[in-house]
Amino acid sequence: MSRIPTPATIADAPAAAQPLLDAVHKQIGSVPNMFRLIANSPATLEGYLGIGAALGKGALPAATRERIALAVAEVNGCNYCLSAHTHLGKTYAKLDDAEITANRSGASNDPKADAAVRFAAKLVCARGQVGEADLSAVKLAGYSDAQILEIILHVALNTFTNYVNEALQTEIDFPVVAARAAA
Repeated sequence: MSRIPTPATIADAPAAAQPLLDAVHKQIGSVPNMFRLIANSPATLEGYLGIGAALGKGALPAATRERIALAVAEVNGCNYCLSAHTHLGKTYAKLDDAEITANRSGASNDPKADAAVRFAAKLVCARGQVGEADLSAVKLAGYSDAQILEIILHVALNTFTNYVNEALQTEIDFPVVAARAAA
């Protein structure tokens, strides 16, 4: 059970959050616990969904976005996000078990994606204090300046959800995947 109430339904959420949750339901066919929990603050939910929507229009492929989410969740030890992104990675991004394992280890079996995932994991571990070599590696893999900024924002957005779910102990509503060890 989460540390703050999770509205049981869209109708139980604050009125200002209900249209946002309706949009989530229309987009993915359900409203996972994390969204309903965040709905306790309509402004926070709106901000989270807005950033996510903007990144969805970005230049990074969906599979790379899922790879980054898995790497960040593993580093931060977030079981909710590992569970959600393992499911999403398999179902929508078509990542196989070997790729998910690599992502959780801060890498990828795809050479280009590997640079993005390594950079994302390094950002989390180093709290943003990456070196010139880290930046050069992601650029040499073919990522543009815009894509590098998107990687950084994906790290920030995933760190936000990791912190929400860990701090508030969101009840996991996906097949459970446990972090190997929190960093």
